[in-house]
Amino acid sequence: MTGKLLVAFDGSEESYKAFNMALDIASSCKPASDIFVLTVVQPPEGVYMVAADSLLDETTKQYEATLKELKEKAQAKGIRTVTEVAIGHPAETIARFSEKMGCPLILIGHKGRSKIEGMLLGSVSRSVASIAKCNVLIVKK
Repeated sequence: MTGKLLVAFDGSEESYKAFNMALDIASSCKPASDIFVLTVVQPPEGVYMVAADSLLDETTKQYEATLKELKEKAQAKGIRTVTEVAIGHPAETIARFSEKMGCPLILIGHKGRSKIEGMLLGSVSRSVASIAKCNVLIVKK
């Protein structure tokens, strides 16, 4: 597989595993695949655009150091990495971004919540797998 890989990144242990797996896949390709790392922030209900912009700025600042580390790790292996923080519904935003960027594969961590938590909260990884138009690799603990 060559081209572009999308990693849905939320800072969890599972999202780090997904990023590391993307590095392995990208480095095994000739030429190496590019990696896009997308962090999605879901604003609380009723947030106005002005507040959403502020939320995006604050979240981007919080993730800056982590995303910089990911880029440096990939760069050390000769892999180009692009990072982005977006606001929206996580599953929909991830699926739309992968289509827009032409990524044939999304890598996403799965937190392994209990069945009750999954029913109440839903599962972003499951939602992405069902709505994305490309392949989705769900990385578990």
